Amino acid sequence: MEQVRELLKKNCFRDARKILMDMNVVDIANSLEEMPKEVVLVVFRLLPKDMGAEVFSYMSKEQKQYIVETVHEREVKNIISELFLDDAVEFLEEMPANIAKKVLQNTDPDTRRLINQLLQYPDNSAGSVMTIEYVDLKKEMTVGAALSHIKETGVDKETVDNCFVTDANRVLEGVVSLRKLVLNDEQLKVGDIMDRQVIFAHTLDDQEEVAHTFKKYDLLSLPVVDNEERLVGIITIDDIVDIIEQEATEDFYKMAAMQPMEESYLKTPSFILAKNRLAWLTILMLSATFTGRIIQHFDDALQAAVILAAFIPMLMDTGGNAGSQSSTSVIRGLALNEIGIKDAFLVIKKEFRISFMAGASLAIINFLRLLLIEKVDLMVNLAVNFSLICTVIMAKVTGGILPIIAKKLKLDPALMAGPLITTIVDAAALIIYFSFAMWLLSI
Repeated sequence: MEQVRELLKKNCFRDARKILMDMNVVDIANSLEEMPKEVVLVVFRLLPKDMGAEVFSYMSKEQKQYIVETVHEREVKNIISELFLDDAVEFLEEMPANIAKKVLQNTDPDTRRLINQLLQYPDNSAGSVMTIEYVDLKKEMTVGAALSHIKETGVDKETVDNCFVTDANRVLEGVVSLRKLVLNDEQLKVGDIMDRQVIFAHTLDDQEEVAHTFKKYDLLSLPVVDNEERLVGIITIDDIVDIIEQEATEDFYKMAAMQPMEESYLKTPSFILAKNRLAWLTILMLSATFTGRIIQHFDDALQAAVILAAFIPMLMDTGGNAGSQSSTSVIRGLALNEIGIKDAFLVIKKEFRISFMAGASLAIINFLRLLLIEKVDLMVNLAVNFSLICTVIMAKVTGGILPIIAKKLKLDPALMAGPLITTIVDAAALIIYFSFAMWLLSI
């Protein structure tokens, strides 16, 4: 791209175009992110129409908006006509209303109708991410006729790896791979070689469930049907990769007690970032008031044995870390469908065993440390380490069960992660600690 920029400075547009045509469209789109807007526009206009549309589909939201706002209406129409429909829908969903209106006004009536149809599906549903550009066959076709049909129509389709077989009413009947068609005799009927056990999704299925289906069956494409099982579109693996990234990113934000962001970190204004973080920080700060109240309640115990205060941070931190480990494991298991709501008792039992082994091991190490290095009084030592065992058990069981409870209540299990678990465990750890201390020290 540095060569391209130098050639553009010298007005050597033909040479620059030759270099661009030998480049990967994704690399071009990524390189344009670092260029001034006026250079972006020149480069975009140098590209052939079909290649320009591919580059456009990989551009950032800001650059797409700049291109549409700057180029002639005829060029907007060319871009949309070359985009696959699912890419066009995704682009329009990102744009402000005035930009989306301009694009739709410069789209031919048939494409506009199809785009509007896809835009009506709920966000994050299978219908909202599918494309209607697929190859469909009839079971009465011969293999030879099917291959001819693919050659005639496949150039405008998103994929031809799998072809879907429908009846006269578009009801999905089977699927046949291009490999099967190529390797079988041309006189055979498609109905004789197609697979009738078709894995499919419904238009209103959640996109996360669709992603699980892709993973479970190792799919490259998945047909989408309506309530009458008529084929209305397909979802391809490139869209699923985007969905997995989106869902994982949302979970990361929620686990850190932040609202998910649509823009990248560096492009999001500081005010928006602060606002997204402030709500949960406020909730967690106010909930920490309970921790202070507990310490105040046991003020007499602290005054009688001041050394008890020295071990509060260690117990609270260990409990919070233990709870976060369990919640992270269970949240991942729920996300991958490895754990279900019915497995709640098994999770409790497993986390109890894990926590007892972990807590006992930590207590033995800490007991020896306090006895041999810190020279702490035996009763205080016992109070600290009995509390440590109980805190780890309580934290891990709590961290394991809360995400399942959230799932049962139809909440996102990712909400029951690090910060929230830590706040709950901190309060419980203090109660356990001071209870042991008052019992063993007879305070």
